[in-house]
Amino acid sequence: MARVLIVYYSVQGGTALLAHEVARGVFEAEGTPIVRRVPSLYPRPGLPDADPLVQPEDWRQCDALALGSPTRFGNMAAPMKAAIDGLSDLWRDNTLDGKPAGVFTSSASLHGGQESTLLSMHTPLLHLGAVIVGVSYQTAALHATQSGGTPYGPSHWSGRPGASSLSDEEKAIAVALGQRLALLGDKLRG
Repeated sequence: MARVLIVYYSVQGGTALLAHEVARGVFEAEGTPIVRRVPSLYPRPGLPDADPLVQPEDWRQCDALALGSPTRFGNMAAPMKAAIDGLSDLWRDNTLDGKPAGVFTSSASLHGGQESTLLSMHTPLLHLGAVIVGVSYQTAALHATQSGGTPYGPSHWSGRPGASSLSDEEKAIAVALGQRLALLGDKLRG
């Protein structure tokens, strides 16, 4: 069974919701989801932090990984970028080389840069040697979504009416990514 590390940063909860749907997909594919968050660089009074902080051994022990960040001006949020910038030891050791990796995001506006955010998270994963995994067009929800979700990775549009939770399609797309990561992580681990 593949151990899939799911690392996210979330401010208003949308990215955290996606992280847990990715974890559900990993579990459904008989993998082991490890959900972690990165620390905030800014004070966040009143926001509970349900998941533990990612630790160096989490990165080293995973067979696959997923990174999630809210969209900030078409890019990943600074706390996620800071966490990635701290992975130079893993780059030097080739720790993530050949491991499948996917990404996910959330934004308050429909055209707020979700796809460019997902692509911005692909770049450091490529430098780390990861094998980029997207969402297959075989995932029916990609054809039906009226909110978030792309072949580059799951996404959530939190600004739509009634968007306090994920849409059914957003959930299905996140679950599909988790399943793919678990299956590919199992196949590719050496």
